[in-house]
Amino acid sequence: MDIRLLQGPAIEPYIPDLARLRIEVFREFPYLYDGSLDYETEYLTTYARSADSLVVLVLDHEHVVGASTGLPLADETEAFQRPFIEQGWDPERVFYFGESLLLPQYRGQGLGVGFFAKREGFARRLGRFDWCAFCAVERPREHPRRPDDYQPLNDFWKRRGYQHHPELRTEFLWQDLDESAESPKPLSFWLKEIRP
Repeated sequence: MDIRLLQGPAIEPYIPDLARLRIEVFREFPYLYDGSLDYETEYLTTYARSADSLVVLVLDHEHVVGASTGLPLADETEAFQRPFIEQGWDPERVFYFGESLLLPQYRGQGLGVGFFAKREGFARRLGRFDWCAFCAVERPREHPRRPDDYQPLNDFWKRRGYQHHPELRTEFLWQDLDESAESPKPLSFWLKEIRP
């Protein structure tokens, strides 16, 4: 397994692979995302444009099998910044984690823990952030597509030192696998203080 850390424009050659990986992994519950390569390419370009973005790539014989992203919250879109601004947080002091993705056969090997450690270390080295944050979609417990063996990641995130901040909420539009059009999905944020 080869793990590479890429910043800013160095991400560009991997955007097609990252787009395909996002579509494949986010089809699973709880996201149930029916994505498109065009949308994903545009979304990932945000990371390529940010000088202080990070993509942690996991490659198996040059095939991208996992990835995790981060960038300053101030470089993210308005939908992600707005909840922080409305609650009195300074987006300039927050490093935002976009996603952690692994194909199923590569899970349970410690790569997810590594994703958090590498992004937190990167944010600390940049030296201007007090917090790391990410958001997660909220689905009802009785959701019809929730697998019987589904395990939320809340305990995993808590073990990494993250706390849920339900007051920091946003909505994002996407089309679920069983939808004919996009609809708003609620997301809330988790934060960890990284000040020395």
